[in-house]
Amino acid sequence: MTPLDRLAPYATSPAASRGRLYPEAESTTRTSFQRDRDRVIHSTAFRRLKHKTQVFVYHEGDHYRTRLTHSLEVAQIARSVCRTLALDEDLGEALALAHDLGHPPFGHAGEEALDECMAAYGGFDHNAQALRVVTTLERKYAEFDGLNLTWETLEGLVKHNGPLAGASPLPETIVAYNARHDLELGTFPGPEAQIAALSDDIAYNNHDIDDGLRAGLFDIDDLAPLPLVGPVFAEVKSRYPQIERARLIHEAVRRVIDRMVNDLLAETGRRLAEARPGAVRDIRGLGRAIAAFSPEMAAHNTALKAFLFERMYRHKRVNEMTEKAKRVVKALFRVYMDDPESLPPEWRDAAREARTKARHVADYIAGMTDRFALDERQRFNRGAAIS
Repeated sequence: MTPLDRLAPYATSPAASRGRLYPEAESTTRTSFQRDRDRVIHSTAFRRLKHKTQVFVYHEGDHYRTRLTHSLEVAQIARSVCRTLALDEDLGEALALAHDLGHPPFGHAGEEALDECMAAYGGFDHNAQALRVVTTLERKYAEFDGLNLTWETLEGLVKHNGPLAGASPLPETIVAYNARHDLELGTFPGPEAQIAALSDDIAYNNHDIDDGLRAGLFDIDDLAPLPLVGPVFAEVKSRYPQIERARLIHEAVRRVIDRMVNDLLAETGRRLAEARPGAVRDIRGLGRAIAAFSPEMAAHNTALKAFLFERMYRHKRVNEMTEKAKRVVKALFRVYMDDPESLPPEWRDAAREARTKARHVADYIAGMTDRFALDERQRFNRGAAIS
């Protein structure tokens, strides 16, 4: 039995892929979704995730999660869930690995700053930037720009949070690409994309608990009132009264992840049984998500997000780093806009065109790692280019 023989009828089958914008001969050893995953892994943007943070800037400690380690953790969860539901694991993994490719340095702080800088030029959105990365900015293949990923992977990358039709205004990157290669923005994506999006939620929230506790932004006792999380920590402490703190954190977090994954499987299985889709097109046209948490787990997840927002993302130490990060991004944007000659040679010509200069400057900054952005700020400071 081949992996394709194990797919459910409503899974996204590579054998029925709608193909690529630029037609290519199929591989004799890999499915089209395996090739998508491999192209993401070998991309420059993926390697840069190693030095891009989510909450902490790089010098705060080398054991906190980066965009790269987070993407790998999301991929593990997505692949496991897809396998259990008989969906295409390779597509789920490709989407999980690609979902953060558009993030600029310094996590959400960097994105907010870049969006402010780009307010007069169409704004900045990391989801649209991820599409720009995989369709334009990666330049290594002889016959096309980008990675030339399949329609299904691009659809999932753009619509992983649901339909985009009616969203106003849509980022120009998405509008322009969709005009060339219709991603059916009014429908839900396939089930693998929906699973990857919820796997991101599971990984992100739980691993922020881990990082927040390690950083001392809150303590284990602060988690006690939280539904799901508090009882799981209490359960571990009760079963292992002498357990050391690091083991307690790991054991509790992995149990919370397990319960969220099992809830996702149960609720998605219930919805599949109710909808009885016969093909992936039935899921796209269903009008609601097929992958979801139960109402109870969704409420727990919302409570956890609210706790992390208040106790972690708005913590004084994090706010100080956030403000520094914003200043760095805004200062770099000003320098490159005022003097495109400060850009590397391969970026200068495009940035000299007034119509597209801001977008190319944003592309360049968005591709930076935290470390490189800080080094650039220092370099310009020494040359008095940044006040």
